[in-house]
Amino acid sequence: MALTARPQSRDRRFQLRATVRDQKLIKVAAARRGVNVTDFILGAAREKAEAALADQTHFVLDDRQWKRFMDALDRPPRVIPQIRKLFAGRTIAESR
Repeated sequence: MALTARPQSRDRRFQLRATVRDQKLIKVAAARRGVNVTDFILGAAREKAEAALADQTHFVLDDRQWKRFMDALDRPPRVIPQIRKLFAGRTIAESR
């Protein structure tokens, strides 16, 4: 779930503590990526947050939500012409 939108102003602050070693490591890594420390830390934290949410395997649903979920699972899959065409064509390995 990559959240891409128009740039927003950064008006919120996170405060964290780090060891001198961690600080140096993060500064060097940010410099090697060509970004500032804030962008480096936010990017890494955002990636971890997205992965944590994508890997969520336990969901709690009320009765109404459970019924909607089960109904969605029971429906036949939608036919998407572009996907059908994609899978009907030759693969990259087949085209060589």
